[in-house]
Amino acid sequence: MAGTTITASGAKTTITVKGADNLARTLKKAGADMKDLRKGNKQAAQVVVGPARTLAPKGKTGRLSKSIRAGATAKAGVIRAGNNKTVPYAGPIEYGWPGHHIEAQPFVRTAAKQTEPQWTQIYKKIVDDAIAQVYGTTSK
Repeated sequence: MAGTTITASGAKTTITVKGADNLARTLKKAGADMKDLRKGNKQAAQVVVGPARTLAPKGKTGRLSKSIRAGATAKAGVIRAGNNKTVPYAGPIEYGWPGHHIEAQPFVRTAAKQTEPQWTQIYKKIVDDAIAQVYGTTSK
């Protein structure tokens, strides 16, 4: 199965469904289209974005919530929060910063856990479709 990587303003936590690299290599050898995996990874990451935006602290401007977005590679779905210029605090909010008395508020990790049944179904379909493609059948 493919993996999901969650990134918040440079700080990185990874949630991985084991076997992403092996699946990608096997499918590549079998001639499966790797772009399909990227599309599915983005679709799975997108499932987390809405709940993460809802859970993110809103503060005065709501910029943190608005900065949450999905991305993907052939091997991973990615959820990004913040950016270095206008929202550099996404990482400290998500993970905390004890030296500055900032307690962690894990809005992205919580959203990923809450939506796990939805995004794992997307990965199940990706794997089923890939297997069907390898064997020349259609999945249900």
